[in-house]
Amino acid sequence: APSQQRSRERVERMLTAASALIAEQGSDAMRMGEVAERAGVSIGSLYQFFPDKRAIIWALAERYTAESQSCISAALAGVRDAEGLGRAFSELVDIYYGLFLAEPVMRDIWSGTQADKALRQLELADSRANAEFLTAVLKRLRPAADPVALETTAFLIWQMGEAAMRLAISVERQEGDRLVAAY
Repeated sequence: APSQQRSRERVERMLTAASALIAEQGSDAMRMGEVAERAGVSIGSLYQFFPDKRAIIWALAERYTAESQSCISAALAGVRDAEGLGRAFSELVDIYYGLFLAEPVMRDIWSGTQADKALRQLELADSRANAEFLTAVLKRLRPAADPVALETTAFLIWQMGEAAMRLAISVERQEGDRLVAAY
């Protein structure tokens, strides 16, 4: 229906405006009035779709999460041996480090997840989903291994990777590069 299409386009304009503002000044400084103005919508229209700033950040976080899971699933789907796993995992680490360095919005939202309980839960669910992709590979490579141990290992590897990435983007670039290379 045309009205649904217009609504989707309006929401997209709002999220694009919010992303631009976050890139310029960070999510803490973003104001709902600025989002509405930049998106070319009334403040009432903005509040109709997003009751508060947190809802906008949540929508952007969900979008990044979905894109991330799709990328990770695709990267790990074709892995058939340990060497392929090492290569795919290393490529994923490099891709994500590059994205966090290049995308201030993604970095801002991801860094802010620790301060927001709901976003922490979204991140935890995302980590579990990504660990499941890794678990599937580990089960293919080690079919006789204890599946619970593989799930636990995959989840820990994923959590350590996220911690390493969070640390790498919070320090000077050269040190961050070394941390990512060491991971």
